[in-house]
Amino acid sequence: MQRGILRYAGIGAAFAAGVVVGPLVAAWAQEGGRAETYRLLNLFGDVFERVRAEYVEPVNDRDAIENAIQGMLSSLDPHSSYLNQRSFRDMQTQTRGEFGGLGIEVTQEGGYIKVISPIDETPAARAGVRPGDFITHLNGTSVQGLTLQEAVDQMRGQRGTQIKLTIRRQGAERPIELTLTRDVIRPQVVRFRLEDGNLGYVRVTSFNEQTEVGLRRAVQQLKQQAQGGLKGLVLDLRNNPGGLLDQAVQVTDDFLTQGEIVSTRSRRAEDAQRWNAKPGDIADGLPIVVLINSGSASASEIVAGALQDHRRAVVVGVKSFGKGSVQTVMPVPGNGAIRLTTARYYTPSGRSIQGTGIEPDIEVLATREETRAAQAPRDREADLRRSLRNDGQAETRAPIPPPPLNLPAGLVERVMRQPAEGAPAFDPTKPETDHQLQQALILLRGMASAPRGGQR
Repeated sequence: MQRGILRYAGIGAAFAAGVVVGPLVAAWAQEGGRAETYRLLNLFGDVFERVRAEYVEPVNDRDAIENAIQGMLSSLDPHSSYLNQRSFRDMQTQTRGEFGGLGIEVTQEGGYIKVISPIDETPAARAGVRPGDFITHLNGTSVQGLTLQEAVDQMRGQRGTQIKLTIRRQGAERPIELTLTRDVIRPQVVRFRLEDGNLGYVRVTSFNEQTEVGLRRAVQQLKQQAQGGLKGLVLDLRNNPGGLLDQAVQVTDDFLTQGEIVSTRSRRAEDAQRWNAKPGDIADGLPIVVLINSGSASASEIVAGALQDHRRAVVVGVKSFGKGSVQTVMPVPGNGAIRLTTARYYTPSGRSIQGTGIEPDIEVLATREETRAAQAPRDREADLRRSLRNDGQAETRAPIPPPPLNLPAGLVERVMRQPAEGAPAFDPTKPETDHQLQQALILLRGMASAPRGGQR
């Protein structure tokens, strides 16, 4: 699944199933005198007819047209694309919270398929696939030359069938061969547990239609289970690639009682939108720490940015991915849908994080290796080909930085450090090896013990 904020919208006209219809093109040409557009559309029709008539093998009209549309959209930015009927159905299934395959969030880079994040408790996660892995071959055949959607289609399949992945991993001397058995993926997008008896830990892995309901349920159960009452909350958004915009808004609204959550600005000024919080905080003003890293993208950046701007939470970790654009999925009746980048979004203070990401309030490295890699280029939105520029001028307000942190003396210094020499390697089954989480809990304990001054 490609990362992105998905917003459904209908369109009034369908694409033609063959060469663009002449009268429609003529109307476009007359409307505003776009003679050049008319000429170029005729060029497309001429090339299409030449391919149909003279290519060495017969060409399927639908495939040719859909590939042309895909080329047009994918040339705009990394997140615009065409979804055929099957892909559109798959996407709708995924946003509902169930799909078939391996359980890997992927993007495309350098001709290879790059893993954004394996989904917890799926064949990919159990096999040891890691964020940052490059999938170079599927069943022994190179993925070079495949579109992202074609590669995703090959990785999906019926439950119980197998596929072999060849992976290139940084630091590994040779390619890694993994054989995975496909399964029905029903990702549990919200997981939670108690730490130290009264500190809540909630991990949100993506934003589908079940996310906000799952978050409310998690916080309610943590309150019931906590010994002596819940004292604080860690919201873990690391390696969360995003998802539905409305879910990001609802999750943020769960912790805010007032104020702006996010705004979007499109090509036309009249299409700008703002979302504001309603009264009510499911955490009752308890201190919150949000964990992010370079795999936190899109919807997760909306949540982290809004809670940071309102000082409702302290953001800990490393800089996020930096995807500050909104994609609208527009169904094309009988022919799938187009996913088109239609807006940039802004945090409540007026920041566009497109290409820049959310900077944590307190940087905490996951491993000592990150110290040595700190100066190396990081794989984020700004590194993708044709990524949108950060057009700060699109926002009418000058960005207002969040107010300074108001934390007990010495607490930041205790948290802001790297793992010690000889620290155990991270094991997702052992929370005590998760350095970023352990530092977040130190911070949360300090915040919980300080006098509460209401929502920051």
